[in-house]
Amino acid sequence: MQAGLIHQVGKLVSSYAPAHRYAVVTDANVHQFYAGAVEASFAPHTIDGVKISAGETHKTRETWGIVTDALLDAGLGRDSTIVALGGGVVGDLAGFVAATYMRGVPFVQVPTTLVAMVDAAIGGKTGVDTLAGKNLVGCFHMPAAVLIDPQVLVTLPLRELRAGFAEVIKCGVVADTAYFELVRQAMPELLSGAIGSSDRLEPLLVRGIGIKVSIVVKDERESGLRKVLNFGHTIGHAVEKTTGYSLLHGEAVAIGMAVESRLAERIGAAEPGTAARIEDALNIAGLPARIPPQCSPQQLLDAMRSDKKGREGKIRFALPTKVGEMAKDGDDWSVPVADQLIMEVLL
Repeated sequence: MQAGLIHQVGKLVSSYAPAHRYAVVTDANVHQFYAGAVEASFAPHTIDGVKISAGETHKTRETWGIVTDALLDAGLGRDSTIVALGGGVVGDLAGFVAATYMRGVPFVQVPTTLVAMVDAAIGGKTGVDTLAGKNLVGCFHMPAAVLIDPQVLVTLPLRELRAGFAEVIKCGVVADTAYFELVRQAMPELLSGAIGSSDRLEPLLVRGIGIKVSIVVKDERESGLRKVLNFGHTIGHAVEKTTGYSLLHGEAVAIGMAVESRLAERIGAAEPGTAARIEDALNIAGLPARIPPQCSPQQLLDAMRSDKKGREGKIRFALPTKVGEMAKDGDDWSVPVADQLIMEVLL
């Protein structure tokens, strides 16, 4: 992580994932700001650029095919490295392309959104969405490196920046109450237009990333502790699907965290006041905390049933016991909840 690193991507990629050919995958939004700088940083190498349409609705098997075919048409071999330049959609998609292209080639994440910096680019989850749900086709494929330039956040729209703070808040809820309070205190300044000049940003990023890394290194394939990082995502993914991805991922996760924390209190897993404390942080970030009116409880429940986190036909949740601590069901870091109880908090 370093300010100005966007101009050194080529040199760093060549060091961490040396290759005969390089391909940079980005989307239409990021391309206008940073594609030129990244391409120039590879000089004297010539790179192959692939630009996709922006947004979650384009994180599909069809786009995976378009990118893969572009690489094949350009003649890239197994001695190639793919660079994901963008937010979570680009990182997930380009990572999945890298995992499957010629049975796997290295890739490097260069995240340009807050949600990607603290979450999506960290941990090796790659994949695409289907009509049945979000991220249902994919695999684990660890990046050779994650290169973060905090200064690129100055071009991020305010709505996207707010959405990114959902994942930052989540880091505090699942593992670190002191960090949670630090985030609460920093958000008003960072959301007031000072993101490029504040000395609060980089420490928040470093600590938030450290929380996720400390969890992932203990459970890379999400068979145990890593499940806690799904807090807010069971309901959040259902909200995304039922709204046709009109909400940003972070906005949907914020709603999921608010509702799932109320669920945790409803079933007696969380201390009283936990949900209010989390919702207060979401309010400071300017994030939604209520189910959108177009989402019926039954639609959401049906979407949750197709979620990959379910087991034995039961919907399971990562739930807090309090800010900084997560609940367990025996040795499992997710908790099964009966449909009726879920419906009660969705109404």
